[in-house]
Amino acid sequence: MNFSSLFDANDCAYYLPDTLADWPWPRHLNASHASAKAASDAWIKKFNAFSPKAQDSFDRCDFKQLRAACDMMQLCWVFDEYSDRENEDAIRHMADCIMLGIRRPQVPQNTTLGEIARQFGERVLTVLSPQNRERFIESFEDYTDAIVQRAQDRDRAYVRNVQDYFSVRRETIGTRPAFAFLLFDKTIPNEILEDPVMSQLQSLASDMIILGNDLYSYNKEQASGADGHNVITIVRKAYGWSLERALQWVDELHDDLARSFLDAVATVPSFGAEYDSNVRHFIDGVAQWVRANEAWSFESQRYFGACGLKVQKERRVVLMPRVDSESA
Repeated sequence: MNFSSLFDANDCAYYLPDTLADWPWPRHLNASHASAKAASDAWIKKFNAFSPKAQDSFDRCDFKQLRAACDMMQLCWVFDEYSDRENEDAIRHMADCIMLGIRRPQVPQNTTLGEIARQFGERVLTVLSPQNRERFIESFEDYTDAIVQRAQDRDRAYVRNVQDYFSVRRETIGTRPAFAFLLFDKTIPNEILEDPVMSQLQSLASDMIILGNDLYSYNKEQASGADGHNVITIVRKAYGWSLERALQWVDELHDDLARSFLDAVATVPSFGAEYDSNVRHFIDGVAQWVRANEAWSFESQRYFGACGLKVQKERRVVLMPRVDSESA
């Protein structure tokens, strides 16, 4: 990309780098998406968890997952919606209710989030093998703890440096529990998933998803003053960069990560005939998550309203004026 064209000072517009132009995993919609989404949407609406404004925004978003993963994304969505409005103590309580509901699905919960989590645990975790269930629960607790940490940073108006930001963001992005669902009842021992190459692939994909999510959400977040947990704001404050320079950095880093991912795929060893097929399935799913994050960002109305597909094609985003976060 010609980086001199990333920012249009005449009308405060900027251009999104096309980070996945050469990504060899194309958009692919699961054949069961429509029925899974309908069932998951009907389930979450029963809780009346959103304000009318948030419910409208939610209804216009489109989750590209099977029912099990849909339900997890619904839970994360509600938690994110609530945690954007509350302080650290309140979010710590929410996180505890969620984990209690997941760990003890046989016990009804007296909070909305806790009951959503309980029903999720009761129904969805049965599709996971015991090993994958433990893997999921551990990673989901790390995710909820990181959301609490994000709230603490926000309450204290603390903006992290780049390295510290990624240490928290790798959990708040929620890829580790999402990756656990790629296995369902398939078996891959922990020692294989923790193999250096396999660990590298998961880390590289997570960082690409972080960069993509922060890139696409930046305009909405900066407008509401909620951009303190966004890599573009982080690097601009850390290095005194312009928006144009920050976008260039995101594009270059994403390219490096993508090249490293493809190089790592080529070096995945054989783990034996018993596991190699499952390993290939898992790696393909991890790579598809990178594409799915981009597709959802433009095809839903979460970040670009009804103009998502136009923005995806033209890459042009007009900076929204910054307003008070409570009125956003």
